[in-house]
Amino acid sequence: MTITKWEPLKDLLTLQDRMNRLFDDSMRGIRPGEEALNSALWSPAVDIYETENEVILKAELPEINQKDIDIQVENNTLVLRGERKFEKEAKRENFHRIERAYGAFARSFTLPATIDQEKIRADYKDGILKVMMPKRDEIKPKQIKVSVT
Repeated sequence: MTITKWEPLKDLLTLQDRMNRLFDDSMRGIRPGEEALNSALWSPAVDIYETENEVILKAELPEINQKDIDIQVENNTLVLRGERKFEKEAKRENFHRIERAYGAFARSFTLPATIDQEKIRADYKDGILKVMMPKRDEIKPKQIKVSVT
């Protein structure tokens, strides 16, 4: 009987490889070798950062018309919805590979109590949506001078 050394990292990598193959297989098309079209729900990449006066959300929305973007504030939640439509001039049958996602998307973000919801504004340029959410004046830090006596 041979004694083999247990390598937990190797077992973990094997499990990860099996899971990757499982998900890859589930995304394939009906015919062998055909890949599924990415027309399911997708989520655009988002960055959220804070400055002294506001919280800023940036979302990557390439090739989406401004009229297909909907931003709403509901119950202290910022909801971003939209749709990237498949190009009508190109037929799906003519594509060899489709990796970009198409279709509707929706993202929701809980707003902190420090945001003045009445003053939220948004800009859309070069496929980047920028939502500026100003902080309330009473929430902003105030500098207090210390006097020497």
